[in-house]
Amino acid sequence: MTRQACFEIACAAALVISVASGPASATDPQAAAAITDAAAAAKASPELVGALSQEIGATPEQAAGAAGALFGVAKSRLKADEFSQVAKAVPGMDALLKAAPAAGGASAALSQVPGSAGGMTAAASAFSKLGLKPDMVAKAVPVLTSFVGKSGGANVGSLLAGVLK
Repeated sequence: MTRQACFEIACAAALVISVASGPASATDPQAAAAITDAAAAAKASPELVGALSQEIGATPEQAAGAAGALFGVAKSRLKADEFSQVAKAVPGMDALLKAAPAAGGASAALSQVPGSAGGMTAAASAFSKLGLKPDMVAKAVPVLTSFVGKSGGANVGSLLAGVLK
């Protein structure tokens, strides 16, 4: 890891600590936990999070949450053995899944709807909760599928791409 990358991570951690120690975390422990989960995910999968952050113009924490949201959609649509292939290709998959904003109400129900509209609607909702424009979902998917294809093989990348259409 380069000094610049270490510095950036240290700055992000300092920002997270300052935000988490502010008044919002005192009244909203879930928000503080989400920030902590996102920071951990960014550290657990720095290559993927860095590429996604650059592509969608997001902070590493936002990118980690976005990746987690999309991998969550994939997990809900793939068979367990298929998702495990995807998970093996992504360092820190558990941390990324935890970094995704909690889907509530209609978003949670929509992620289970057969076809692409439901899952992508849930992903767009998660992106909004992260402070990202919902149309960034379309930019994020190719980054994830490319990463998974390179690290897990073309078949695994295609598997992911098939469920994130």
